[in-house]
Amino acid sequence: MKHIALEGRCFVLSCNQYVTKDLNPKDLACFDELKSSPDILSRGGSVIIDPNGAVLAGPLFNKSGILYADLDLSAIPRTRYDFDVVGHYARPDVFRLYVNEEKLDSVLPEKDEKK
Repeated sequence: MKHIALEGRCFVLSCNQYVTKDLNPKDLACFDELKSSPDILSRGGSVIIDPNGAVLAGPLFNKSGILYADLDLSAIPRTRYDFDVVGHYARPDVFRLYVNEEKLDSVLPEKDEKK
């Protein structure tokens, strides 16, 4: 999540679920298959990250809860002074994008490999 915040120079609010076996209904068709699973099926890990990669809240592991953080929206333009996420693609001497404008079908029939 830190990488995403730094790369995009944006706030990242990552919400991950915390799930235990007890949260599943007993009449669930596959409930018996959960017997050999650990009590915690998903540890969570929700977190709030600022555009510089600093953790503002969390990560919240092994319990349910709500994370709160004050977001300083003026941090977004300030962080873009040291990393231009768009500008380095605007250098034709370094990077070029070629677009195939030919009409292509997105679904093709399966070819018979035995022929």
